[in-house]
Amino acid sequence: MCFAATNRVVRPFEWGLEWTSHWPVARLLHAQDGLPPRERLLRLSRLAIERSEEFFGYQPVTDYHLAGGLLRFTSPVHTPYEENNVVHGQWFPGKNPRKAVLVLPHWNAPHDAHNALARAFQKFGASALRLSLPYHDYRMPAELQRADYAVSSNIGRTIDATRQAVIDIRAAADWLVWQGAERIAVVGTSLGSCYAFLASAHDDRLVVNAFNHCSTYFADVVWTGLSTLHVKKGLEGHVDLETLRELWLCISPTAYFDKFSARRKKSLFLYAKYDTTFLPELSRQTIELCRRYGLDFREVVLPCGHYTLGEAPFKYIDGYHLVNFVLRNL
Repeated sequence: MCFAATNRVVRPFEWGLEWTSHWPVARLLHAQDGLPPRERLLRLSRLAIERSEEFFGYQPVTDYHLAGGLLRFTSPVHTPYEENNVVHGQWFPGKNPRKAVLVLPHWNAPHDAHNALARAFQKFGASALRLSLPYHDYRMPAELQRADYAVSSNIGRTIDATRQAVIDIRAAADWLVWQGAERIAVVGTSLGSCYAFLASAHDDRLVVNAFNHCSTYFADVVWTGLSTLHVKKGLEGHVDLETLRELWLCISPTAYFDKFSARRKKSLFLYAKYDTTFLPELSRQTIELCRRYGLDFREVVLPCGHYTLGEAPFKYIDGYHLVNFVLRNL
């Protein structure tokens, strides 16, 4: 099923240094210090991890606007694409305003993906906000058919898109608090799962977490997954996997398990036994980290693949686990 899409494009490799200039850690390196692009990005990645509270920090949003069930606000992260600079969230208000769920869809999800999951939370009383990820659906630049700028062979832009996603999630949590939410859960699928973990590791308010697919390193998913073969082709000949791991370590869950474990959270890690996008060995490594860091977590393994998790009957089993876990702990 991962080869069903026919519009995947192999894009040229780019270091993407122009995407790093507004990062708060960029000021720690002199712009004209003569560092080669590879070394500059490696240093920025290390600095981002060391100063992650600052790297994923943001100025409060002041222009939230809710109309017709659609929340809009300006992303605290500015990009060259006007469409991408406006965050969209579909709002499903529940009967209990004190409980809210952030729903983060998968890579290349259409605008209505995961709305059924949001409605399930709403049906059982919790409010749900389904966010559009950077460069997705409402936020997709006109030049794109797929959300290629979220994950690509442009090293700096991929980091910037992830940073933007994390900050947008936290800004959305601010709005939920203003709506009366006292306990907030985050449910992320695939790429949304990675974003959810990074946001939760830096935000005490996200007390319940459901990670639908999980991995340790951002780079390993891109390098080994069948769904990202076109991205790997753009990377090959310019970086190897070991280097890519270090370049993208600042957007990898494995770099923040110490921060995540320091916060009181309940987490569900769900993955597919026959996944060819998030390889099961990467998910098992994630579970080992959960045990090593003493997380309060539950592990669920379903006998299907990455894409068949979204097909009957597995999508119903998946939905049951996600909704049941979140509502029991929220």
